[in-house]
Amino acid sequence: MIRVLLVDDQELIRAGLRGILRSSFGFEIVGELGDGTDVVMSAEELRPDVVVMDVRMPGTDGVTATRLLRAEADAPPVLVLTTFEDDEILAAALRAGAAGFLLKGVPAEDLQRAVRTVAEGGSWLDPAVTGRVLTAYREGTASLPSGALDVLTPREREVLELIGNGLSNTEIAERLTLGEGTIKTHIGHVFAKLQLRDRSAAVVFAFDHGLVRPGPR
Repeated sequence: MIRVLLVDDQELIRAGLRGILRSSFGFEIVGELGDGTDVVMSAEELRPDVVVMDVRMPGTDGVTATRLLRAEADAPPVLVLTTFEDDEILAAALRAGAAGFLLKGVPAEDLQRAVRTVAEGGSWLDPAVTGRVLTAYREGTASLPSGALDVLTPREREVLELIGNGLSNTEIAERLTLGEGTIKTHIGHVFAKLQLRDRSAAVVFAFDHGLVRPGPR
């Protein structure tokens, strides 16, 4: 079972999410919050595998809550949901450490896949707005010089490409027929060499340097 903490100010939305992320599909809703104020405390208490977070909420908004949560040790990954195609807000959520974003109203199967992917350590960027959001993300992020990929070994470059495609460490290990410990070592080297803060930054870097292109998953 994938343990999920729901954070959304609209009860109707949370009810819909409960229906999609129910136990028969392999999910357990361990808690619900109406805004981001108590996210950190609830995550420490409930130990979810993933937090599904709205971005526009009264009180503490989703971007701020994501930033506070991801600053904690062993924090669960965050999948951001929004009804708004607000590129700046979604880009801010990525900068805050969100593992991905998804527009509300997508098919139930897409939401389930996104939650599973993020819970397993991967990333998920909704293809409907990925290109625009990445443009907004870049405007607030320091860029690396051209040729930055040259510092990577062929294997590290391959790992970065798979991160950019949203694969988790387990999936990368299976794809490359390597142990997860080896994959973690490669990822650590990639992050250090390219000065990347987190997986979201690695995804953006992969898009920026042509290793991955926006489009349907």
